[in-house]
Amino acid sequence: MRDRLPAMLSRYWRVFATGLSFLVFGISGLLLRVLVFPALNLVVRQPDKRVSAARTLIRWALRGYVDLMRGLGVLRYEIRGVEKLDRGGLLILANHPTLIDTVFLMAFVKNADCIVKGALWNNPFMRGPLRAAAFISNEGGPELVGDCIASLRRGNNLIVFPEGTRTPGSGVISMKRGAANIAVRGARDITPVLIRCEPATLAKGDKWWRVPPRRVLISIDVQDDLEVAAFTEDGASDVMAARHLTEFLQNYFTGKCQSHA
Repeated sequence: MRDRLPAMLSRYWRVFATGLSFLVFGISGLLLRVLVFPALNLVVRQPDKRVSAARTLIRWALRGYVDLMRGLGVLRYEIRGVEKLDRGGLLILANHPTLIDTVFLMAFVKNADCIVKGALWNNPFMRGPLRAAAFISNEGGPELVGDCIASLRRGNNLIVFPEGTRTPGSGVISMKRGAANIAVRGARDITPVLIRCEPATLAKGDKWWRVPPRRVLISIDVQDDLEVAAFTEDGASDVMAARHLTEFLQNYFTGKCQSHA
């Protein structure tokens, strides 16, 4: 019983700390919307500079949030190859095992842009920061791919999760074709990022209070760039190139994840 007590207390603490972390996240988003970004609008008049400043503020806030979770004992993290992200105009494709993958990437990628789900775009806590940073709403319909390509051409680093949603608990990765469509029509290279969470938590369908038996480790590995030209040469149409690239990404991420299992 004595041996079990510290482990039980640790788990109860991590449940509390996880809930506190989510509470801080929501309150921080509301404060950014109500106080910070209205002040930014008054100080920075030029729209482009205002968007750039908003993204920098969000990156700093998320970096602080990540370190808060680490300080509270919710998780640990390690990042390898982060220097590869210190460029502009990157199309960053990552697998999506946990709810907080976006938080980590946005915390470490400068001038990051991303596609935001409609539910978050209209969320009262999050819509202020998201719109101030001019992120891309997925409610754009047919214009979505064009908006993503335009973002890349402006030199932004576009973060996309090709699965379109979190990886299910089974661990089976299923790629959608949207990311490949962006790549073959508007990118020269792809920068893959492999994200692992051990033990698994905050996966699709998981409840936040069901914390694993020990503190999780988030590992982020930035891989070498992949050339898109290999899929567009020989006169292949955009449709066929996107199909072949999607199949490649499916095998690529599945193989990488299995090799680290």
